[in-house]
Amino acid sequence: MGKTQKEGLTSLEKKWVLYDVANSAFTLMVSTLIQIFFHDTAVKAGVSEPNTVAYWNYAGTICTLLVVFLGPVFGTLADRRRIKKQLFILTVTVGAGCCLLLGASENWILFIILFVIAKVWYQVSLIVYDSMLNDVTTDERSDSVSSYGFAFGYIGSVVPFIGCLVLYVLATLGKIPVSDLTAMRISFAITALWWFLFSLPLIREYRQIRFETAGEQDSNGFREFFRSVQDLAKTNRKALYFIIAFFFYIDGVYTIIDNASIYAKSLGLASTGLLLALLVTQFVAFPCAIITGKMAKKWGSEIVVTVCILGYTGIAILAFFLTNQFQFWLLCVLVGLFQGGIQALSRSYFARIIPKEKSGQYFSIFDIFGKGASALGGLIFGGVTSLTGDQHIGIAPIVGFFIIGLILFRKSCATPSSVTPGDEA
Repeated sequence: MGKTQKEGLTSLEKKWVLYDVANSAFTLMVSTLIQIFFHDTAVKAGVSEPNTVAYWNYAGTICTLLVVFLGPVFGTLADRRRIKKQLFILTVTVGAGCCLLLGASENWILFIILFVIAKVWYQVSLIVYDSMLNDVTTDERSDSVSSYGFAFGYIGSVVPFIGCLVLYVLATLGKIPVSDLTAMRISFAITALWWFLFSLPLIREYRQIRFETAGEQDSNGFREFFRSVQDLAKTNRKALYFIIAFFFYIDGVYTIIDNASIYAKSLGLASTGLLLALLVTQFVAFPCAIITGKMAKKWGSEIVVTVCILGYTGIAILAFFLTNQFQFWLLCVLVGLFQGGIQALSRSYFARIIPKEKSGQYFSIFDIFGKGASALGGLIFGGVTSLTGDQHIGIAPIVGFFIIGLILFRKSCATPSSVTPGDEA
């Protein structure tokens, strides 16, 4: 990619950003209507409130285990010439297709099985998508492009979500001749179509630039994956410290996001109020993600990510003491302040410190460590909540994960890079 455009985004960068808009609609649905649908369906079937929380988090753990299996295979294949686009098309099609089928079942067990399949392919699509970053932009622009991706993902996902929310509210008020559960099923279809259609511009224009040569490739995806892990541990200490730090601090981020709706239910917040509160998070996150990208350009992503980790530590502490709905609204605003920055800058920071021709393999490590953290956090949160019947106690261990993550991230920042900066894409 040439140097002709110093300000704004290039055409390819815009189309890459657009996939954040596409997949974020599913992300927002997972943290809102899907949780509510599962909660209401399971409770109606006789499942207790604590076990509903536990089963939801166990499903997240199963998702992670499946991604651990599929991630190395897809990550290795993505580094081969002219394969990355085909893998991207496959993951998007299967993920969006399963999302479309979510409303087909009234049985909570079948519903959660379909959800697991949809989320697994969604997560695998992100491995391929994130590894595209080194093909669509340069190291100097990666913080900004990654931040724009998350920023427009937040605001773009709001468009179908508002339509789904209006449909759901009208159904609950009896203003339209459908039930609230039927409205949710229609919302799943809207989200699936949004996800697929907004993926098409990137699919049409993307061309893979960086890849391994035939002599460097291993036909065994798992063997190549573990070889990449060994290389990271032996030759790239900076990336090693970072990926372990990422495992810990992103644990808290995903655990808080994934359990927001169920957590709010325990405070007596009605479904409509909950959806509006989470909508506020998206609107706050949009400008804040862009601002953190500009801050990273001025002060460095190391400083900004440190601030974001500290911010999330405070959020976890507030969640522990959460007792009323006003505090939950405050929590949603604070999450919006830091969520985009910590995700976007973690992605671009990692992209800069890894070998560009092995981005698929390394981003499969990145995603597995990130989702592994989510599974561990969800397992701890769900397990402690199920045992004690108190979600406040369940969130307490997450504070420690942020502290460990901060210490290791600062260690990464202090370690010299062993990767030679790549040429501009």
